[in-house]
Amino acid sequence: MKCVLVTGGAGFLGSHLCDRLIQSGNHVICLDNFFTGTKDNIQHLMGDSHFELEEREIIWPYIKNVDEIYNLACPASPVHYQYDPVKTINTSVLGAINMLELAKGAGAKILQASTSEVYGDPVIHPQTEDYWGNVNPIGVRSCYDEGKRCAETLCMDYHRQMGVIVKIIRIFNTYGPRMAQNDGRVVSNFIVNALLGKDIEIYGDGTQTRSFQYVDDLIEGMIRVMNTEDEFTGPVNLGNPGEFTMLELANLVLELTGSKSDIVFSTLPKDDPRKRKPNITLAKTKLDWEPTIPLREGLLKTIDYFRSIL
Repeated sequence: MKCVLVTGGAGFLGSHLCDRLIQSGNHVICLDNFFTGTKDNIQHLMGDSHFELEEREIIWPYIKNVDEIYNLACPASPVHYQYDPVKTINTSVLGAINMLELAKGAGAKILQASTSEVYGDPVIHPQTEDYWGNVNPIGVRSCYDEGKRCAETLCMDYHRQMGVIVKIIRIFNTYGPRMAQNDGRVVSNFIVNALLGKDIEIYGDGTQTRSFQYVDDLIEGMIRVMNTEDEFTGPVNLGNPGEFTMLELANLVLELTGSKSDIVFSTLPKDDPRKRKPNITLAKTKLDWEPTIPLREGLLKTIDYFRSIL
C-alpha cells in the first residue's frame, strides 16, 4: 500500500483525487488550509482508516514518510487568487519548494498541478507543451500565472540538480460536482445563476472560447501521468480540445436547466484570454488518454449537484 499526500485535498479537484486514490487501495493524507477547500468535500472519507486529514499551510515546511505527492494546493479561480495575491504566489512558490524538499527527503515522486494559465493570452492556438506562453508578469492575474510558472521551474531544477522524480501537468478548464458556488468560474457562475433565476453575465461579447473537461476525465489523466516511468517529467496538457464560446455555454446551461434567466453582457476583465484550447497529442500518445465525457453529460451531473446544495 502506497502512502500518498494530496495537498489541497479538500478542494474541488483534490477531493475527487482522494476518492480515486483510496478506491485504488492507497493510504491518503489530505493536507489543506480550507481557504477554498471545505470539509463537506471529504466528509464521506473521515471515517476511513486509510484517510488522514491535516489542516495546515503548505508554506510551512513539512516532513512525512510518503511515496507520492500530488501538489494541488493553490486557489485556482480569479476571484480567490486575486483576493490575496501575495498569499497566492507564496502558496505556489514556497509550497512547491516545501513539497519538493519533502519529495527529495522521502525519495517520493511528486506531481505538480500546473495550469493552462502558464500560456497566458496565447498567440498560438491550440497550445502545445513547447509553447512558452504570452503572460503579463505585472498584471492582476500574474500572482497565479507566474506563481505556477515558477513552480514548474522549481520542479525541473530539483529534477536536474537533485534527481527528484517530478511530473508536471497543465490543467485546462475543469468542472463538475464539488465546485464552489462562489468561486467565480464560468461553469459554476452560469449554473448557479440559471438555477436561481438570476441574469447570466457574460464578460465581453461572448465570442471568447474555452475548452471544458469533466473532473473524472482529469483525475484519470493525473493518475496516468503519475504512473509514467521516472524519466518522464512532462509537462503534459490535460484538457478537452472541444472548444466552445461563452455564449454557446450560456445557452446550453439555459437549455439543460430549463431556466428563464436572461443573458447580459459586461466588460471583459483585464488580461482575460480570448482563446484557450489544449493540444493533447502528447497525452494521447504517452498516456493513451483523452476526455470521454461530453459537455452535455458532464453539465447535467454538475447541475444535479448544484440543485442538491442550493
